[in-house]
Amino acid sequence: MAKELVINTTSHETRVALIENGHIAELYIERNRERGIVGNIYQGKVIRVLPGMQAAFVDIGLEKAAFLYVADVLDEMEAVEQFVDGQPQHARPADGSEEGPVLPPIEELLDEGEELLVQIAKEPLGTKGARITSHISLPGRHLVYMPTVDHIGISRRIENEEEKDRLRGIIEAIRPPGTGFIVRTAAEGKSDEDLLADMEFLVGLWQDISRRRENRSAPALIHSDLDVTSKVLRDILTEDVDRIVVDSQVEHDKIVAFIDTFMPKLKYVIDLYDSEEPIFDAFGLEVEIARALGRKVWLKSGGYIIIEQTEALTAIDVNTGRFVGKHNLEDTILKTNLEAVKEIAFQLRLRNIGGLIIIDFIDMEKEAHREKVHSALEEALRIDKAKTNILKISELGLAEMTRKRV
Repeated sequence: MAKELVINTTSHETRVALIENGHIAELYIERNRERGIVGNIYQGKVIRVLPGMQAAFVDIGLEKAAFLYVADVLDEMEAVEQFVDGQPQHARPADGSEEGPVLPPIEELLDEGEELLVQIAKEPLGTKGARITSHISLPGRHLVYMPTVDHIGISRRIENEEEKDRLRGIIEAIRPPGTGFIVRTAAEGKSDEDLLADMEFLVGLWQDISRRRENRSAPALIHSDLDVTSKVLRDILTEDVDRIVVDSQVEHDKIVAFIDTFMPKLKYVIDLYDSEEPIFDAFGLEVEIARALGRKVWLKSGGYIIIEQTEALTAIDVNTGRFVGKHNLEDTILKTNLEAVKEIAFQLRLRNIGGLIIIDFIDMEKEAHREKVHSALEEALRIDKAKTNILKISELGLAEMTRKRV
């Protein structure tokens, strides 16, 4: 599969497009005035504790107070790993009303007026404030550093047991006592020296954050996460990329520095674009983006999907549209749903949709057809680097899934 990264930078925004086999597969946009805050670290002040919800509101200096669940206050390693790998899970409150580990009530953990260091886990949306956690995690190229917990985890995408044992042994031997690390997929096959270099950088970053915190009172921003280009290089870039094209000298130099440090094999694939024609026009991306990002997306058969994003969830509706099929109705419905699966998986990556997603497939009477569509959806999402979780399709044709935004 041919892969290219195309990066466009202007005075007001940066756009990064991943192209696979000549077509856009993923798009990341960061506007200078609307830069995302997920990953940012703040010194916050507890302004209200809510025993009934087992949560607290924390002032971190934004327009709306941030929301902190009780499970995000404690060092529950399952919750930490899922925050790093996928969707955070809520542990059971102290009343024992649901399955899960018993936690002390939040009123015993936090007091109003108390200051604490927190990290943004989910952007503010509409009337909702940001979701935060006290489990600080600092991602690097190969590792994620968790300075407040004693733990070693290995990415679920690394399947070879011998490699898992090798990586775990390296980290156990070199990590600072009492600290935690998650080994990322990119670490597979890397040397001791590669992992040590990443670890030393992350430990040094945490030391800088700790020093800055000492001189700041809440609410205060202590650390900002990387810009969009740097995040893509850190989290998305792999050594099978054939070409990186960028139209900014500043961004070009930044990429060269990153490549020289972490992926020297790619140093010959970086090109500085200097034509008068805008770079996204030259690659045919503007037209493709406009077509792909509309509310209604047509399928090749004549069917279509409707994508609606709200504060609570993203709803995707599948329709037969102009497609009437050549055989019976059930076959027409199955074919449309299977075609929609491929487009939905593509759209989730392209729009970087996260959170709860409800897919309303066209009703299928046969259970075998529902299972076939469910399996096709799982298969289509295998290439997605984001963590996804899909439930079985109901008799009404509804599929519930979650996706961790990249």
